[in-house]
Amino acid sequence: MIWKPNVTVAAVIEQNGKYLLVEETPNGADIKLNQPAGHLEPGESILHACSREVLEETGHTFLPEALTGIYHWHAPHNDTTYLRFTFSGRVTSFDPERELDTGIIRATWFSLEEVRTKQASHRSPMVMQCIEDYLTGRSYALDILTHYD
Repeated sequence: MIWKPNVTVAAVIEQNGKYLLVEETPNGADIKLNQPAGHLEPGESILHACSREVLEETGHTFLPEALTGIYHWHAPHNDTTYLRFTFSGRVTSFDPERELDTGIIRATWFSLEEVRTKQASHRSPMVMQCIEDYLTGRSYALDILTHYD
Protein backbone atom coordinates (compact mmCIF):
# COMPACT_ATOMS: atom_id res chain seq x y z
CA MET A 1 0.00 0.00 0.00
CA ILE A 2 1.26 3.47 -0.87
CA TRP A 3 1.09 6.03 1.93
CA LYS A 4 -0.37 9.42 1.03
CA PRO A 5 -0.96 12.50 3.18
CA ASN A 6 -4.36 14.18 3.36
CA VAL A 7 -4.18 17.38 1.29
CA THR A 8 -6.13 20.20 2.90
CA VAL A 9 -6.63 23.91 2.38
CA ALA A 10 -7.31 26.72 4.84
CA ALA A 11 -7.86 30.47 4.84
CA VAL A 12 -6.54 33.16 7.16
CA ILE A 13 -9.15 35.88 6.82
CA GLU A 14 -8.56 39.11 8.73
CA GLN A 15 -10.78 42.17 8.78
CA ASN A 16 -10.32 45.12 11.10
CA GLY A 17 -8.01 43.15 13.40
CA LYS A 18 -10.36 40.16 13.72
CA TYR A 19 -10.01 36.67 12.27
CA LEU A 20 -12.77 34.55 10.81
CA LEU A 21 -12.78 31.14 12.49
CA VAL A 22 -15.26 28.30 12.70
CA GLU A 23 -16.45 26.54 15.80
CA GLU A 24 -16.84 22.89 14.85
CA THR A 25 -17.37 19.45 16.31
CA PRO A 26 -15.13 17.15 14.28
CA ASN A 27 -16.47 13.59 14.48
CA GLY A 28 -18.82 14.61 17.30
CA ALA A 29 -15.92 15.62 19.54
CA ASP A 30 -15.70 18.67 21.78
CA ILE A 31 -16.02 22.09 20.12
CA LYS A 32 -12.84 23.08 18.33
CA LEU A 33 -11.71 26.32 16.67
CA ASN A 34 -10.25 26.24 13.19
CA GLN A 35 -9.74 28.38 10.16
CA PRO A 36 -12.25 27.65 7.44
CA ALA A 37 -10.56 24.56 6.04
CA GLY A 38 -11.12 21.23 4.39
CA HIS A 39 -9.97 18.59 1.96
CA LEU A 40 -8.99 18.94 -1.66
CA GLU A 41 -11.52 17.09 -3.83
CA PRO A 42 -10.72 15.06 -6.97
CA GLY A 43 -10.13 17.23 -10.06
CA GLU A 44 -10.27 20.46 -8.04
CA SER A 45 -7.57 23.13 -8.00
CA ILE A 46 -6.11 24.05 -4.63
CA LEU A 47 -7.36 27.63 -5.01
CA HIS A 48 -10.89 26.53 -5.85
CA ALA A 49 -10.86 24.13 -2.90
CA CYS A 50 -9.99 26.98 -0.55
CA SER A 51 -12.75 29.25 -1.86
CA ARG A 52 -15.26 26.39 -1.76
CA GLU A 53 -14.40 25.39 1.80
CA VAL A 54 -14.68 28.97 3.06
CA LEU A 55 -18.11 29.32 1.45
CA GLU A 56 -19.35 25.96 2.75
CA GLU A 57 -18.14 26.57 6.29
CA THR A 58 -18.83 30.29 6.73
CA GLY A 59 -21.23 31.58 4.07
CA HIS A 60 -18.54 34.04 2.95
CA THR A 61 -17.26 34.21 -0.62
CA PHE A 62 -13.46 34.21 -0.36
CA LEU A 63 -10.90 35.42 -2.87
CA PRO A 64 -7.43 33.95 -2.18
CA GLU A 65 -4.75 36.57 -2.82
CA ALA A 66 -1.56 34.93 -1.50
CA LEU A 67 -0.21 31.63 -0.25
CA THR A 68 0.74 32.04 3.41
CA GLY A 69 2.42 28.68 3.76
CA ILE A 70 2.41 24.93 3.33
CA TYR A 71 2.25 22.95 6.56
CA HIS A 72 3.02 19.29 7.26
CA TRP A 73 1.49 17.93 10.47
CA HIS A 74 0.96 14.43 11.83
CA ALA A 75 -2.12 14.24 14.05
CA PRO A 76 -1.42 11.70 16.80
CA HIS A 77 -5.09 11.38 17.80
CA ASN A 78 -6.04 9.79 14.47
CA ASP A 79 -2.60 8.81 13.10
CA THR A 80 -3.15 10.99 10.02
CA THR A 81 -0.67 13.21 8.22
CA TYR A 82 -1.94 16.47 6.74
CA LEU A 83 -0.35 18.62 4.07
CA ARG A 84 -2.11 21.99 4.42
CA PHE A 85 -2.02 24.86 1.93
CA THR A 86 -3.05 28.07 3.69
CA PHE A 87 -4.08 31.24 1.89
CA SER A 88 -4.73 34.81 2.88
CA GLY A 89 -7.17 36.96 1.01
CA ARG A 90 -10.45 38.77 1.39
CA VAL A 91 -14.14 38.10 1.55
CA THR A 92 -16.20 39.65 -1.23
CA SER A 93 -19.72 38.81 -0.05
CA PHE A 94 -21.67 37.05 2.69
CA ASP A 95 -24.82 34.93 2.60
CA PRO A 96 -26.22 34.82 6.16
CA GLU A 97 -28.92 32.35 5.05
CA ARG A 98 -26.50 29.75 3.70
CA GLU A 99 -26.63 26.43 5.53
CA LEU A 100 -23.16 25.58 6.86
CA ASP A 101 -21.40 22.22 6.52
CA THR A 102 -22.27 19.40 8.88
CA GLY A 103 -20.26 19.75 12.08
CA ILE A 104 -19.90 23.53 11.83
CA ILE A 105 -21.64 25.22 14.73
CA ARG A 106 -20.94 28.75 13.58
CA ALA A 107 -18.43 31.02 11.91
CA THR A 108 -17.48 34.15 13.80
CA TRP A 109 -14.80 36.82 14.12
CA PHE A 110 -12.21 36.69 16.92
CA SER A 111 -9.61 39.22 17.97
CA LEU A 112 -5.99 38.07 17.96
CA GLU A 113 -6.03 38.02 21.77
CA GLU A 114 -9.14 35.81 21.77
CA VAL A 115 -7.52 33.41 19.31
CA ARG A 116 -4.41 33.19 21.47
CA THR A 117 -6.44 32.74 24.66
CA LYS A 118 -8.38 29.85 23.12
CA GLN A 119 -5.36 27.84 21.91
CA ALA A 120 -6.37 24.83 24.02
CA SER A 121 -9.47 24.47 21.84
CA HIS A 122 -7.71 24.86 18.47
CA ARG A 123 -8.24 21.89 16.19
CA SER A 124 -4.52 21.69 15.48
CA PRO A 125 -1.30 23.64 16.13
CA MET A 126 -1.59 24.89 12.54
CA VAL A 127 -4.40 27.30 13.50
CA MET A 128 -2.14 29.63 15.49
CA GLN A 129 0.91 29.01 13.32
CA CYS A 130 -0.92 30.11 10.17
CA ILE A 131 -2.07 33.33 11.85
CA GLU A 132 1.41 34.01 13.21
CA ASP A 133 2.90 33.48 9.74
CA TYR A 134 0.31 35.83 8.26
CA LEU A 135 1.19 38.45 10.88
CA THR A 136 4.89 38.24 10.01
CA GLY A 137 4.03 38.99 6.39
CA ARG A 138 4.62 35.55 4.91
CA SER A 139 3.10 35.80 1.48
CA TYR A 140 3.80 33.98 -1.76
CA ALA A 141 2.34 34.86 -5.16
CA LEU A 142 -0.41 32.52 -6.32
CA ASP A 143 1.41 31.87 -9.58
CA ILE A 144 3.65 29.54 -7.58
CA LEU A 145 0.77 27.04 -7.98
CA THR A 146 0.02 25.33 -11.27
CA HIS A 147 -3.15 23.35 -11.95
CA TYR A 148 -3.56 21.22 -15.07
CA ASP A 149 -7.12 20.55 -16.20
